[in-house]
Amino acid sequence: MENGEGTGPRLVVGAGYALYRGPLADSHTHRHAAFQVAFTPGAADPVPMVTATDGDGVRHRGAALVVAPMARHRMEPIRELVTYFIDPHCAFADRLRAPGGAGITVAPQWRGLREEQVRHAGALPSARVDPRLRAAMEAAGNDAVPLAGLALRVGLSPQRLRALAQEQLGLPLARWRIWRRLARAADALRAGSTPAEAALLGGFADQAHFGRRMREMTGLTPAAMLPALRPGRGPGR
Repeated sequence: MENGEGTGPRLVVGAGYALYRGPLADSHTHRHAAFQVAFTPGAADPVPMVTATDGDGVRHRGAALVVAPMARHRMEPIRELVTYFIDPHCAFADRLRAPGGAGITVAPQWRGLREEQVRHAGALPSARVDPRLRAAMEAAGNDAVPLAGLALRVGLSPQRLRALAQEQLGLPLARWRIWRRLARAADALRAGSTPAEAALLGGFADQAHFGRRMREMTGLTPAAMLPALRPGRGPGR
């Protein structure tokens, strides 16, 4: 889906990225395991600004914002928002890594980013992430493999794998694993599962656990995401 297409909230998931377009109500403070690029769509003049408050209470306001992985923040409500979540181990993420920037960056050059610009690079590996770390991240979706087992699988000690994740991604692999569980649960919701069913399919203990983790990592609840996951359908099956 391109930015100018469709009506109503939409959530599209591709290789290495997810794209949301729609309204944003007041969100909770959260931190996600991906880069976020956020801006308003269209060609309005003056350009509507996007505002986010970081974990220290500092407000960042611009035509487009880039939020680094694990940066605590809260997005202010806005009538319509385009936001990309970019996996930190894909090639497109390399374009978003600001020198010395681990928080929120005002980045007007990314306003109007289109899905076709992300699609190819999102499917390619990052040149700045150790291939062994990338392999561990790809295998982290299998909850049956403990983190120590992931390290053994890619030929690293657990200590070295943890250090690589922190140095090159800015996040622990445990957080990445939760992010992947949320993606599985969201896929289940999109396919028509109830929130309780989606929680179990995503690997969460129950619906309440799923809701807490989603709010913690996206600022939203499963109920708030349903209109984007099921455009044109009600919250039921």
